Amino acid sequence: MTIWNLGSINADMIYTVPRLPAGGETLAATALRQFLGGKGANMSVAAARAGGHAAHIGAVGADGAWAKRRMTEYGVDTRHIAELGGATGHAIIAVEPSGENQILIWPGTNRTIPEDLIGTALTEAASGDILLIQNETNAQDIAARIGRDMGLKVAYAAAPFEAAAVQAVLPFLDILVLNAVEAEQLADATGTMPGDLPVAHVVITLGADGARHIDTVRGEDTSYPAVPVEAVDTTGAGDTFTGYLMAGLDRGMPMAQAIGLAMQAAALMVTREGTADVIPDLKDVQAALRG
Repeated sequence: MTIWNLGSINADMIYTVPRLPAGGETLAATALRQFLGGKGANMSVAAARAGGHAAHIGAVGADGAWAKRRMTEYGVDTRHIAELGGATGHAIIAVEPSGENQILIWPGTNRTIPEDLIGTALTEAASGDILLIQNETNAQDIAARIGRDMGLKVAYAAAPFEAAAVQAVLPFLDILVLNAVEAEQLADATGTMPGDLPVAHVVITLGADGARHIDTVRGEDTSYPAVPVEAVDTTGAGDTFTGYLMAGLDRGMPMAQAIGLAMQAAALMVTREGTADVIPDLKDVQAALRG
């Protein structure tokens, strides 16, 4: 099966800072590194490294051919990444010693993905494949509707959070992935608690408190304890979780097993500095699970 990911592709500029800056403060960084990033690219790389067949749908600018090449090297199917005019998306990320971060995103070509590219790519999809989307591109609702009509399992990672964007795709979703803050924001915006959403599976990541899975069909709410690690950089951990979760489900794992795999991958990820380039391989995750 295939995980079709309509997702962003960014150049991530990661600055090491002594602390996150306050409003109006000028702060000198102590280091600068550039990585492949963007929630979409991170998730595609994570899914590929988890053993899934990840096909990315997206766009880069004239300056972004390097990102497409690197994704190909990491095992992602990049045939449906358009090379357009304009600038590739980028993110400016500040990371403090505790691993907490602050991120500023310029969307660039991530918001100009041709709609016909999405339709053309998904003509290759088969019923039972997974369609994954996030809120860093255009045409999410269009892709979600196509996916639902084709019998794909439609998953949405609701970040960066925007209530209207989530509500536009809710009718088409099978899986919704949120963090704790996003879940609270969605409940405030809709007046609906996660367990009452019209989505079969709601997965809420809780950082150091683990994760929660709500099966709204069976009426089951399951909590999973966190994997204890010492974080050095939390950037990309949520994306790693989502990519591994999708790959696990695509391989036929029960939700509990897929979440366990995804949590271990995210735990390893926060011990590394960087984004897509340092997402752990499946063998490393399995070795960590074995202890």
